[in-house]
Amino acid sequence: MTKVLTSTATPSWVQPQEAALNIPTLEPILDEGDANLNERAARRSLLGEVLDWLLAPLFLLWPMSIAITYVAAQDLANVPYDLSLSNALEVLSQQIEVEHGRANFKLSAPARLALRTRENDGVFWKVIGPRGELLGGDAELPSPDKVASQDFDTVYYKNQMTRGFEIRFAYIWRTAGLREAGPVLVVAAESVERRVALANDIIKGVIIPQFSVLPIAALLIWFGLSRGVAPINALQKRLRARKPDDLSAIDARNVPIEIEPLVNAMNELLARLANNILAQQRFVADAAHQLKTPLAGLRTQAELGMRGTLSDETLTSLKQIVSGTMRATRLVDQLLLMANAENPSGIQVISVDLKDLAQTQTQQWVERALSKQIDLGFEAPDTPLMIKGQALLLAELLNNLIDNALLYTPARGHVTVSVTKTHGIVLLAVEDTGQGIPLAERERVFDRFYRILGTKADGSGLGLAIVREIALQHDATIRITDSSTNELRSSGTRIEVSFIAS
Repeated sequence: MTKVLTSTATPSWVQPQEAALNIPTLEPILDEGDANLNERAARRSLLGEVLDWLLAPLFLLWPMSIAITYVAAQDLANVPYDLSLSNALEVLSQQIEVEHGRANFKLSAPARLALRTRENDGVFWKVIGPRGELLGGDAELPSPDKVASQDFDTVYYKNQMTRGFEIRFAYIWRTAGLREAGPVLVVAAESVERRVALANDIIKGVIIPQFSVLPIAALLIWFGLSRGVAPINALQKRLRARKPDDLSAIDARNVPIEIEPLVNAMNELLARLANNILAQQRFVADAAHQLKTPLAGLRTQAELGMRGTLSDETLTSLKQIVSGTMRATRLVDQLLLMANAENPSGIQVISVDLKDLAQTQTQQWVERALSKQIDLGFEAPDTPLMIKGQALLLAELLNNLIDNALLYTPARGHVTVSVTKTHGIVLLAVEDTGQGIPLAERERVFDRFYRILGTKADGSGLGLAIVREIALQHDATIRITDSSTNELRSSGTRIEVSFIAS
């Protein structure tokens, strides 16, 4: 374990960092809240909307289909049985003869055999003469009245309740060959039970398969729509896989024609956004470059003026000018670094020993730590800890973390820089015993120019913003926690930056 301290002896509070590593996220995870969750739940998906418009009519029309099927089944069931009754009427009509101007009914043996067969099936019949006399059959069978709109020699059908059950009539006023005697009423009837049974069988044969076909149809519709929106999901994955700073145009060649206008609109938006960001970066870089020269001249003149014989008041003013120009130069340098960090095209990634880099940078802050009476320590294993990155930006990341820790740590405090490796992750941590960062503020300290309320320390508010930008360019993650607790560390902040080991 390598240690670099401002004191000659190793303090008891410097301990190897052997705790289990939790992979952090780049920014603190925020609770969306009930309002956001409700708003998200209220949003409809495109797939769900199309499924509703396809399946809702399907399930609404299904009961109508059942009703129509029932009516059609009733008609279909009547057809064969009505034909059978019509044939029975024909058989009975052929047994009517005219003798001496009067209608007589004589049932032949073949006809009797046929009607007997029908009787076994529940067929009832009777024949009524022109004067209302019964020529043959069941006298209790009802006789339909002749309606003016009914024609002779035409078969009519009618349902009626008789003897407590429903029967269906087929009747005809026969005049063919009976003009001398007058029209003869021939009636054949049977129970509707067999018709109802046949209609139910037809309905079952049609409806029962629908119980299987309908879910299968719904499943096929869902599958088809899922396949239809697959290009949209693929486009979503492509967009999610992009880096945050990738503002290049989206390839519209592999998207459906209907989505192409949306992709084109997004490309136009990305182009405008890239131009705005580029203009902002150019402005910051140009402004910073323009400020560096006069600031350097002003500092030089103030330092030259301090060499002469001056009054205490004048000397104090010149010292304030030097101090102010140093802070302004630091701010300009940070603005330039921010502009460079936000432009990933200029970053060349190589293998970097993060342990060696962190040790070198920490040693450069020893003098300032001593001037503030702060114990600055460094902890790391003896083996190299390699990552992919740019040494200059990584050094600036660490310098900003150390500068921030020294800035907010009081005299006789402690600041520890540590580098460890666990499960393929190289963890860079800077821990101090300062005032700490409240939980409510941790989500905002990475914003540019943001300062914690109530702080009296000098600073531009760009340090942690630069740390975040550099971490983004190196695919690293950041987490802010409280400092570890023991007799010397009752408060403070620990900032961890996790890199993927190379």
